[in-house]
Amino acid sequence: MKTYSTRAADIKREWWHVDVSGMTLGRVATQIAVLLQGKGKPMYSPHMDVGDFVVVTNASKVRVTGQKAKQKIYYRHTGYPGGLREVNFSDQMKKDPTKVIRHAVKGMLSHNPRGRAMLRRLKVYAGDSHPHEAQLKGQGRD
Repeated sequence: MKTYSTRAADIKREWWHVDVSGMTLGRVATQIAVLLQGKGKPMYSPHMDVGDFVVVTNASKVRVTGQKAKQKIYYRHTGYPGGLREVNFSDQMKKDPTKVIRHAVKGMLSHNPRGRAMLRRLKVYAGDSHPHEAQLKGQGRD
């Protein structure tokens, strides 16, 4: 019996649809990260990118527990001296709720070129509608 090693030709990517309305941010982010990495597949190999595409809808309806809506802060830097900017969770949800999901999932992926490739397969939308209906047809994913 030989040891199985995944090849690039063996990888078949599926499309998953995740509706996050009413779900907790961290718990849904871990599920999305597992799908993007392909850890649920029998052919998973840590040195290869075998993950699937994930379409996330209703990002504006994701929730957090406790006082995180006021206390959770997102930081960014403009690149200029004194350019540290901060915005809390509730303000970020008003501005762009897709960035909240993307930020949570990005922190759970590898911080290297393979992780960036996985993040490119994540499609996040604030509402119900998305342009990926054709890819989801026939998959039976919800």
